[in-house]
Amino acid sequence: MTNTEQILKKFLNDDGKINCLDAFKLARELKIEPSEIAELTKAHSIKIDNCELGVFGSNDFGEAREDIYEKLFSKANDKNQVECVAAWEVAQDFSLKKVGATTKKSDIEVTYCQLGCFRTRSHHGSKS
Repeated sequence: MTNTEQILKKFLNDDGKINCLDAFKLARELKIEPSEIAELTKAHSIKIDNCELGVFGSNDFGEAREDIYEKLFSKANDKNQVECVAAWEVAQDFSLKKVGATTKKSDIEVTYCQLGCFRTRSHHGSKS
C-alpha cells in the first residue's frame, strides 16, 4: 500500500467514502489543491460523500432560510446558479449546515464544486 493509499484510508467514513469536509482535510494533508481531490479519489475507486451544501449525500440540513436565500441569490447568476466557493463565503455569516439546507430546498443550483466533484448540480428542489 502506497503512502497516498494509507492516507486515503485514514479519511474513509463507515461507508468507505470520504465526507466532503474530510476531503478538504485530505487535500491539506496531501499538500494538493482541493480541486484535485475528485480525480484522486476516483482513481482509487472512492466516492466523496455528504456534500456540505446538500448537492449529494445524506446530511440532514433542516429548514431553508429566507435571509440565506437572499444572500445566495445576490451571488447567483441569471440561471440561479451559485458557485460552491461563493456558497461557502455565505456560510461564514451563517453556517454550512444552514446554507446547505437553503440550497437543498430552494431553486438555487450549486455549481463548480471546489473538490472537482461536479460542475453543476443535476437537480434542485423548490423554494420553501
